[in-house]
Amino acid sequence: MDHTVGEKTDAKTRKPTENKPIPDVEKLDNLYDSINDMSLPINIKDLIHGHSVEWERLEFKQGWNPEEVVRTMCGFANDLNNWGGGYIVIGIKANNGIPVLPPLGLQQNQLDDIQNEVLNLGNRIQPTYLPIMQPYVLDGKYILVLWCPAGDFRPYSAPSTLGDKAQRQYYIRSGSSTVIARNETLRRLFELAARVPFDDRINQQTSVDDFDLGLIQAYLQEVKSDLYEESKHISLINLARNMHIVKGSEEYMRPVNAGLLFFSREPEKYFDRSWIEVVWHKDDVGDNFTEHYFKGPLQKQLREALSFIKVNIIHEHVKKVPNQAEALRFYNYPYEAVEEALSNAVYHKGYDLGKPIEIQIFPDKITVLSYPSAMPPVDMQILNHQKIVARDYRNRRIGDFLKELDLTEGRGTGFPKMNKKMENNGSPQPVIETDEQGVYFMVTLSIHPLYLAHRNNRANDTDSDKVNKLIINSLEDLIAFGNGVSNRVSNGVSSGVKIMIGKEIHDKVEEILEILLVPTKRSNLFKNIDLSNQSKNRAKYLDSLINKGWIAKEFPDELNNPTQRYFTTESGKRVLSLMKNSYE
Repeated sequence: MDHTVGEKTDAKTRKPTENKPIPDVEKLDNLYDSINDMSLPINIKDLIHGHSVEWERLEFKQGWNPEEVVRTMCGFANDLNNWGGGYIVIGIKANNGIPVLPPLGLQQNQLDDIQNEVLNLGNRIQPTYLPIMQPYVLDGKYILVLWCPAGDFRPYSAPSTLGDKAQRQYYIRSGSSTVIARNETLRRLFELAARVPFDDRINQQTSVDDFDLGLIQAYLQEVKSDLYEESKHISLINLARNMHIVKGSEEYMRPVNAGLLFFSREPEKYFDRSWIEVVWHKDDVGDNFTEHYFKGPLQKQLREALSFIKVNIIHEHVKKVPNQAEALRFYNYPYEAVEEALSNAVYHKGYDLGKPIEIQIFPDKITVLSYPSAMPPVDMQILNHQKIVARDYRNRRIGDFLKELDLTEGRGTGFPKMNKKMENNGSPQPVIETDEQGVYFMVTLSIHPLYLAHRNNRANDTDSDKVNKLIINSLEDLIAFGNGVSNRVSNGVSSGVKIMIGKEIHDKVEEILEILLVPTKRSNLFKNIDLSNQSKNRAKYLDSLINKGWIAKEFPDELNNPTQRYFTTESGKRVLSLMKNSYE
């Protein structure tokens, strides 16, 4: 059932809008319109449950209290720690900062009055500051969400009360509370005047047309924002304005840097060397190595670099233990630890420095290097303890987008999680390095010692030993061979491989791997193998090889990309070579 209210106020033009249904949180997967022209670019369920935004950036109010709200608005606008502002949820009671559900809610006839009062409160803040408002229905109750982005004209002050003789105070957020800035914090706040983090600054050399609408819509669809459906019917500039990725006057609206990094096809055109470089050293001498460059929107390059490492570098080893039923299983590197190290680098890199993120993959370790080091007060002493309490974020908007996409948590949990994953795998603890000047930041993940010993033993095998190992007994052996870790195959010659593949997978594996040595669209692939491009065939002939890591998509995070192509991976090339050289 739609819940409608009377005349509403547009958050951008401050003019009345026509009646529209209020989104029901219980129906977020359905299509619905918002009470304002556009909805918030965030999943409301995740927001309320603290899944995508830290609790420090959430303020729950059981009822309407304008004096508390104006102070909280001011605190989020000042954004002392560059968290990116926050959200005020009115209509939900909090217990120690945690929402009490189901909500008590607001009366329907309160929504108009509260929104108008919020506009008046914004004018009481100096300089004037106006949040973005959106009503929702949760468990049949009305709530109002105020999105309070970090302001561009710090410091902001607000009246201590709404009386005529109220004093003006500079409010900040301290943990989950709003407090008056005093002494050292007040000095820090004034130092932030006119200082906006690089990722939230206007890029004067670009225009709104440099955004790619498809990337924006793919993001909104992935995070399940109700703004996705509305994006199909509104202008690009209005969509960008509501996502807070443009700033400026109506006649001179320009993108902010974070918007270009996520929603332009080639951000390296605007930010020098804003990509990820992977150098894969395949021997100890340094003569045999390959270089790989991952470019494009940040979410794309991060996912593709991680996918490359997962498919080509991460291997599991199973070691039989004498007199023990269960085998010992471990990875050369736990994937989650690599994921944390690289995601952290993407989050905290200085995109104004013109230096790429560099990943070096050596026979015995992986290093992730980014520039510069962590923001003060985080120094080497704190890094040695690897538990960061004080957080001052370099990239507040980049962090928001990454958290919405579940690519990072941004809660100071990265180092502890990385340590735990290495420990659980039996690997040495990560080594974190920086210099006194904070020029660089490097994480080193060492290979599992038993895996290294296993690999060295293989390298010392005699030729006669290798000949005795040229047998693949199962599909698991074949997958291990594709990943370069099988101890049963060494020189690409085996018997019965084609028969086994045809029986356990399908009879077109070799043909598909051969075709996709050149990246090819799906429709052209199926045309070449004389099959129709339908879901049943895609599942059998294409998805089965993707799941084994033998083929991959050029744009794995863009399912509806019209230029999507498929290609044979390094693992797939090893399997193809084995099939060509095998005998039946």
